[in-house]
Amino acid sequence: MTKTVNEREIVLEVLLEITENRQFSHIILRDVLNKYQYLEKRDRAFITRVVDGTLEHMIEIDYILDQFSKVKVKKMKPVIRGILRSAVYQLKYMDSVPDHAVCSEAVKLAVRKGFSGLRGYVNGVLRAVARGLDRVEYPKDRMKELSVRYSCPEWILDLWQKTYEPDVIEVMLADFQTEKPLTVRCCLNRTTPELLKEELGAEGLNVTQHPYLPYALCISGYDHLDELDAFRNGLFTVQDISSMLVSEIADPRAGAEVIDVCAAPGGKALHMAEKILLADEASGTQTRGRVEARDLTDVKVELIRENISRMKLENISAVCMDASVPDEASVKKADIVIADLPCSGLGVIGKKPDLRYRAAPEGIESLIRLQRQILDCAQAYVKPGGTLVYSTCTVNPGENEENVYRFLEEHPEFRSADIKDRLCEELKGSVTDGGFLQLLPGIHQSDGFFIAKLIRKEEN
Repeated sequence: MTKTVNEREIVLEVLLEITENRQFSHIILRDVLNKYQYLEKRDRAFITRVVDGTLEHMIEIDYILDQFSKVKVKKMKPVIRGILRSAVYQLKYMDSVPDHAVCSEAVKLAVRKGFSGLRGYVNGVLRAVARGLDRVEYPKDRMKELSVRYSCPEWILDLWQKTYEPDVIEVMLADFQTEKPLTVRCCLNRTTPELLKEELGAEGLNVTQHPYLPYALCISGYDHLDELDAFRNGLFTVQDISSMLVSEIADPRAGAEVIDVCAAPGGKALHMAEKILLADEASGTQTRGRVEARDLTDVKVELIRENISRMKLENISAVCMDASVPDEASVKKADIVIADLPCSGLGVIGKKPDLRYRAAPEGIESLIRLQRQILDCAQAYVKPGGTLVYSTCTVNPGENEENVYRFLEEHPEFRSADIKDRLCEELKGSVTDGGFLQLLPGIHQSDGFFIAKLIRKEEN
């Protein structure tokens, strides 16, 4: 049967949506793969790898192109720029694709897109790149070199250099470009890690246990996640280990009332609901705890509800609410408040490769103001003796420990709690002097993530 779609053309369409129309890579790629799910697994894997790889290495790719093209990347027509970027990624990072095939397919794609007059230019640039890749000269300055080699904007490296040594920064950058298995959480109210391993293994997956938590598994070898029986039946959910640690550190007890103020897609809230359900059942008490998962838009709330339905948990509800606006009805009503807040996302660049190009210093300043505004609202909901857990998926002191220190100064009725007893031995040494946990990609087996546990003092 003749193929009616061309994988490289799909790659180009996706890249243009991301780089020119500012679409989010993980969303547009997911939608495109769903649209073309009839393609062979190999073809969909090619699309994913070239899109993600081109984004992961885009600064380096542009640096290389500028050395071999008379027309600088910024001056190129968007379609030609997209074709050349994805082709250079294949030339440098995909040995399975012959150089002549990369060049030939790029020329064909340019012609199909109406640029037959530039076929010679495309061919010439790519053949020059193929011949000269080994002779590319990188910047001599260490930070500039890291910026190019790992395609990370210099301002992010300047930010990290205030806190971390260059070698640590390079470990984080290298981790962002390392392919890793998917981390999932076994739903202990439905099954056990051992039984889930067996079931996933029977479905052909590779399964290993994550070292930080006994119910965290790392899986690979699947095609469509939602076609797995174990997923459809709510036996596991996709969640990074760092996110699981939020609920582990929160440590809800039987009968706990919990509010998650920025909950979508619901992973932490669902984890809290599961923990409360198991605690309620173990205690034998008639009082049942509940989780209220809140978020800003109907779309986000519907996503939470879909996950609640799949997980078949009845002690959790989702409501639409703006976390930056005080909710008088919730004042001192919650045993635990989860505040996993909007952030720069610098800890999850490996999963969202376009994020590094979206973030900007001025954007971070506005995020910090929003985080502080939400924290000031969320703290009011915590009962005396209750817990506020603040977390972000970023590596930036301004959004993390500096926010917490400012909060504790303005709210002396709260104190930092000891979290070491909720962590495995491997992580206890990573708790800061302030009592917070800062996870670093590559240094830890997780995303970049920050967690602080704060307790409202009992009233006299």
